[in-house]
Amino acid sequence: FTRVKYLKSHRRIHTGEKPYKCQDCGKRFIRRYHVLCHQATHTKEKPFACTTCGKHFAFKANLITHRHIHTGERQYTCSHC
Repeated sequence: FTRVKYLKSHRRIHTGEKPYKCQDCGKRFIRRYHVLCHQATHTKEKPFACTTCGKHFAFKANLITHRHIHTGERQYTCSHC
């Protein structure tokens, strides 16, 4: 690991420690980033917008996946098709 904090975060996978708690539902997480992403499910906020069609997403990863619809890009292809 390049930083001690990354090692500490990784160790939680093995120890089961989940120090970050959602204030809305109490669900616990290993990483702070994960609880922040999770909390968006309670607020219904969708801050990530597609610049092509205007559709909004709660998570940046979902927007990135959606963009492939417009570009036609496929990360994985079927070897039979």
